[in-house]
Amino acid sequence: MPMSSVSPPARSSRHWLWPMLLLLGSITVAVAWLLAALTTGTQAGWMAVLAALEAAWMLRLGGFRAGPARVAVAIIAMLLIALAANWGIAAAYIGGPMGLTPWESALRMGPHLAWTLLTLANGLGEALWLAIAAVVAWRAAR
Repeated sequence: MPMSSVSPPARSSRHWLWPMLLLLGSITVAVAWLLAALTTGTQAGWMAVLAALEAAWMLRLGGFRAGPARVAVAIIAMLLIALAANWGIAAAYIGGPMGLTPWESALRMGPHLAWTLLTLANGLGEALWLAIAAVVAWRAAR
């Protein structure tokens, strides 16, 4: 019986793809979150659930192996997306009246001002959405 010269790879051949997919998806969701918040005039905390689903999906699509590491990366990615989106929302509200674009204002806004604005704007509802999103990220990334 002749042996095949092609053997199946031990790991997925696309295991290197997940960081790029996660970064691209995270930037896209953060911008969508910013636009949703500016359009509705709220913090749009429900977008955290979409960020969690996106993070889990990009990790799966990129070939990241299932397990605790994928769950942890999905939850951390969701939290970083939430942080970036909220930073952008605060920057847009502060920089807009001064004639700055959100990204110009975001680069000039310090962490203390951002923290003050985020604690004033986010309440129990947004905290609940983040908790729900963490559970969704855990479930979707398993």
